[in-house]
Amino acid sequence: MLFYLGNYLNETVEVFSFLRLVDSIIFRALAGALTALLLTILFGDKLILHMYKNGHRDIPRDYLDFSPSVNNAAKPVKTYGGPLLIGVIYVSIVLWCKIHTGFVVACLASFTFFAIIGWIDDSMKVRFRNSDKGLSENKKLGLQILYCTAFGFVYISPSLTPLPIEYATMLYVPFVKYPVANIDWFYVPFIAFTITAISNSVNIADGIDGLAVVPVAFVMGVMGVFAYICSHYRFAEFLIFPFMPGVGEIAIICSIVFGACLGFLWFNSYPANVIMGDTGSMALGGLLGTVSVLVKQEFLFVIVGGIFVFEAFSVIIQDKLGVKWLGRRFFSRAPIHHHFQQRGLADTKIVVRFWIVAGILALCGLATVKIR
Repeated sequence: MLFYLGNYLNETVEVFSFLRLVDSIIFRALAGALTALLLTILFGDKLILHMYKNGHRDIPRDYLDFSPSVNNAAKPVKTYGGPLLIGVIYVSIVLWCKIHTGFVVACLASFTFFAIIGWIDDSMKVRFRNSDKGLSENKKLGLQILYCTAFGFVYISPSLTPLPIEYATMLYVPFVKYPVANIDWFYVPFIAFTITAISNSVNIADGIDGLAVVPVAFVMGVMGVFAYICSHYRFAEFLIFPFMPGVGEIAIICSIVFGACLGFLWFNSYPANVIMGDTGSMALGGLLGTVSVLVKQEFLFVIVGGIFVFEAFSVIIQDKLGVKWLGRRFFSRAPIHHHFQQRGLADTKIVVRFWIVAGILALCGLATVKIR
């Protein structure tokens, strides 16, 4: 909205010529991040209080109450704050992005779809006063795969894809300058797996106050850098990246999510009175997966999102391989952050260490810009 208004005033009123700044991706990215940060902090208390009064509170599972920091102190009542993140990100995108472009439409579509699934799941938990009464795992996976498959067909369709068609089905990997393969129609199941896996891995990691939100901010920041490089012809040519006009809008979206995550941390840091819930974590995960696909950096997520990959694999190893197939446990609890809680580490120490690892992985991801 502000982009269109700024362009109109710049072209029609001479005194507003300085508004040509809205054409700058960097300016809009910084403005979007600041807008999301301030909106979250300014309106967070009111929205959290409204959600609390309306009963949207977390109902913890008894068998997860093993953390010494929880058992030895009064347990705070935590409110589902996903709608706060969703609303702030929506408003900021509408204000600062070119919302008519294919990249923005694709991101908003995924963000909305995964937010709706998460909202239904959270609402069912609140309604039945039981954290195990949300959407079943099979229903969530089925809906996610259905949407991601449809998204994949749109993505590779010459008339619908926002990418230059010559890049749509090319597969890129970190540390390699040129695409390693053109997988054609196989890109559809690859996209479905990628977005679904990333969304659920973020959801799994959202288990301790502040644990997921900072790594999400780091990953979004790195993806934003890659999106900006691919949007700039000279940078893309010099660094040997695919030049994709319009993908700079994703850099703005990444910056907005970065700011919103920092603002949410204001309330979500230990001891938190608000959590993302499935509404926030699934929406952010779905958006992050979509961004990774649109920027052609799906495998980069394995590096910069290593925290989420590790969390997801700990569940697979524990539940699928260990308990169901071998009849034994590899960890005290899964996901892995609960294992560390069981071993006696304080929640704050676990979270900060995960943040440090996430920051190191983000730097490793940025290093792939040149180490190729």
